[in-house]
Amino acid sequence: MDQKRKEMYSSEFIRLLEIMEQLRSENGCEWDKKQTHQSLRPYAIEEAYEVVESIDSGDTSELKKELGDLMLQCIFHAQIAYEDKEFDIGDVLCAVSEKMIRRHPHVFSDGKGYSYEQWEMLKSREDNEKMCRIGKYKRGAPPIIQLRRLFENSLAVGFDPYFGYDVKKLISEDLYSGNYKGVLEKIIYMSVKENINPESLVNQASKEFHERFVSLEKLADEKFNEYSEEDKIKMWDKIRGEKG
Repeated sequence: MDQKRKEMYSSEFIRLLEIMEQLRSENGCEWDKKQTHQSLRPYAIEEAYEVVESIDSGDTSELKKELGDLMLQCIFHAQIAYEDKEFDIGDVLCAVSEKMIRRHPHVFSDGKGYSYEQWEMLKSREDNEKMCRIGKYKRGAPPIIQLRRLFENSLAVGFDPYFGYDVKKLISEDLYSGNYKGVLEKIIYMSVKENINPESLVNQASKEFHERFVSLEKLADEKFNEYSEEDKIKMWDKIRGEKG
């Protein structure tokens, strides 16, 4: 990185730290001053999902804004921790830098090629746990993300749980028998195999459903509750046909 970029990034980063410090100061913002790690918890999740939404939309201008909002959450938590004499932003930056170097020996030390198994082995050593080739089951992780990650990891270490099977046929059989867990599992597996992000698909489906329902309300106007279920479905089919 050239010196000019270093200086620019350093000054902007320090400016953000100073803004947060002022917001939390005695004469700062009342809302910011009363926040805690726990009270900020939902915002970290919301901001992360908004970053994902901007990625899916392909709007890089929006992505820039959302990444800033997500970074702000990191700065906010670090400032609170500093005030509580636990750690500060320097500790956060140092920890992540050391982790990246430690987990990329093929880049920073021995020069050997990357492998997923090596990555998991290094993580398990850090956590002082027995290594599992596909990583840990992470409690609290969003279920779709969890299963997608496990399938990705399994394929990365050379194990395809549905190798040789007609997965679409298996899905049909699961639907017929009412095994919806199996249906969801295999759909996520197929999305991984075809390099499609299942969370993005679900998010897109949610967005489209909401847009169509808003259109249904407009079409039905104030008489929504007066229409029969059959009439509502006819209007719904009309809207789906128009929107594709």
